[in-house]
Amino acid sequence: MPEHIVDAHRLIGPVPFDDLPEDPRPEMDRLGIHQAYVTHTLALYSDVRAGNEALLDLDDPRLVPVPVLLPESFEPVPDWGVPMVRLCPARHRFELTGPTALRWLAALGVTAAIDFEETSPGHLLALARALPEQRILLLNPGYRRLRAIAELMTAIPNLWLEIGTVNTQRGVEWLAGHFGAGRLVFGTGAPVMDDCGPRFLLDHLDLPEADVAVIASGGSLL
Repeated sequence: MPEHIVDAHRLIGPVPFDDLPEDPRPEMDRLGIHQAYVTHTLALYSDVRAGNEALLDLDDPRLVPVPVLLPESFEPVPDWGVPMVRLCPARHRFELTGPTALRWLAALGVTAAIDFEETSPGHLLALARALPEQRILLLNPGYRRLRAIAELMTAIPNLWLEIGTVNTQRGVEWLAGHFGAGRLVFGTGAPVMDDCGPRFLLDHLDLPEADVAVIASGGSLL
């Protein structure tokens, strides 16, 4: 078992469509996850401002806030002092590579976490071309589009991949062989997504212990 496990993709708060735990810490304890980067469900599914305020009120070093970024043309860029923000361009109806989003991301200078279903390879490439230094964490990539993901990782050096849904045989090992363990990040998407599967996957990767430890602790990103 890796000595330090960080879940780079976890939710906190009520889920409107299911009866799921609001507090991630008991399940983190059960699975031996030491720290989690968390987004508030209210910000994803209901009220971005209220969700971010609730998130930033957290006072637990185990829970690193990842607020949802909703670019507004006439609003100031938020000064949150966080290492990562989450963008939902499809759900929140804005252009990932629009002028406001690009201006806000450039001003913040932090990692942008984006669900693969919220964007497209073309938009990710356009973002990387517009902001070459922008760090991107691609969430929920799945395993059916590994060729497209490999193309993106080849073309975008500052793209990291969250592996929670790469649950095909030796898929993570294949990615590590081509791009290095440092660009792979452990994450679960819990509680909406399953966390036991990714945790089991982490313990059974056919990789050197040092590589597994790197993935478990957030690759070279966190």
